[in-house]
Amino acid sequence: MRIAVSSDIHGNDLALEAVLADVDAQGIDEIVNLGDHVSGPLNAARTAEILIGRNTAAIRGNHDRYLLTIDPSRMGLSDRAAHGELDRRHLDWLAALPDTLVHRDVLFLCHGTPASDEAYWMETLTEDGVVHIAQRAAIERMAEDILYPVILCGHTHVPRALRLSDGRLLVNPRSVGCPAYADDQPVAHKVEAGSPHARYAVVERTSGDWNVTFRCVAYDHMAASLLAAERNRPEWARALATGFVD
Repeated sequence: MRIAVSSDIHGNDLALEAVLADVDAQGIDEIVNLGDHVSGPLNAARTAEILIGRNTAAIRGNHDRYLLTIDPSRMGLSDRAAHGELDRRHLDWLAALPDTLVHRDVLFLCHGTPASDEAYWMETLTEDGVVHIAQRAAIERMAEDILYPVILCGHTHVPRALRLSDGRLLVNPRSVGCPAYADDQPVAHKVEAGSPHARYAVVERTSGDWNVTFRCVAYDHMAASLLAAERNRPEWARALATGFVD
């Protein structure tokens, strides 16, 4: 069994198309998506249409929730830009997605952690904003009640695979469409892929065990970067062009 795992598309339809083409080229029939589908200054409506047409198993991320629960006048720039493109059909699709999901009685999907779509699971921050792996005990505590062999999370845009002490596999596939970002919560920090590629993961059961491969896919990232620049989002334009915030 091979299943592609994507997350954090953030309205980047070009990156999504490249990932889906790569998935198809490998003969993988199933894909699951871990949320934050459309928020960003790119092509939210077209991204939603692609995902609706593909009918992938999916959950909501924190930005998907913001699009459904926050008044547009109070939204952040990326959420507001996406909301302005989406119609009722797209919002209804987001509203129908669950917060967490069990796929094929094997994979447990969440966006941040099982309890929060905003919390970092496998990462933690120093007081001066350095992102690093969290303590193993803290990671395992949040997985105590998730009795499935593969646990999937997104949100941080950091690719990571961790084998829990009982053999379960915890995976973050990185971000399809947003290779770098800066945030000021809980302290100011940056996450940077270092290249503009679209990224996802493939989980596969071989010889009775689950393993993961991380995929890095080239696409026309400069077209996405130029679109962000045209829409007066220079920080997105830099990230999409380079994989770095600065």
